[in-house]
Amino acid sequence: MLEISELACTRGDHRLFSGLSFSLSEGELLQVEGVNGSGKTSLLRTLCGFMMPEVGVVRWRGEDIRKLREEYHAEMIYLGHLNAIKDELNALENLHINAGLAGYALDDKQAIAALRRMGLRGRETLPVKVLSQGQRRRVALARLLVGNAPLWILDEPLTALDVGAVILMQELIGEHLANKGMVIYTTHQLLEVAGVVTRRLSLS
Repeated sequence: MLEISELACTRGDHRLFSGLSFSLSEGELLQVEGVNGSGKTSLLRTLCGFMMPEVGVVRWRGEDIRKLREEYHAEMIYLGHLNAIKDELNALENLHINAGLAGYALDDKQAIAALRRMGLRGRETLPVKVLSQGQRRRVALARLLVGNAPLWILDEPLTALDVGAVILMQELIGEHLANKGMVIYTTHQLLEVAGVVTRRLSLS
């Protein structure tokens, strides 16, 4: 469903990667590996269509994502280093705003269920600014539970999470893959999904 052909990316005078080709199908998990500065985040942002590759093409269902635009973004969820949440709003409001921007309907029942699944029971209506860093990350990750996108692209999703939240993320990824979803991620922490063989792509 996702196909990358001869991708190349340069930052300044430094070539991060070139000739990069791979594909991802339903139920597959891909970890992008590499040292800091090797181009992991640049690759993920290129796969999202947020950056244009110097050379090469990214295809979704056989079509160049540059032609699909909104259609592709409706089927993809990106979670970057930053949580992309508004501190002055509460967790519930943040999920509703994200749903509106992504173009799908979300009711309070769905949003509250997602936040509670992420371990935020009792904190659904607290301003995000009073939450810990780990709790803020959980608010951001709750987007994965309310969206209906088959492709998850996650840049260091385990940042600021405690052991319990890491285990929960492994469970959520496993469930998503079992439902024919796909996940591409980077992490400096151990992430193991039961019953799933992780494919690895090294940029080092």
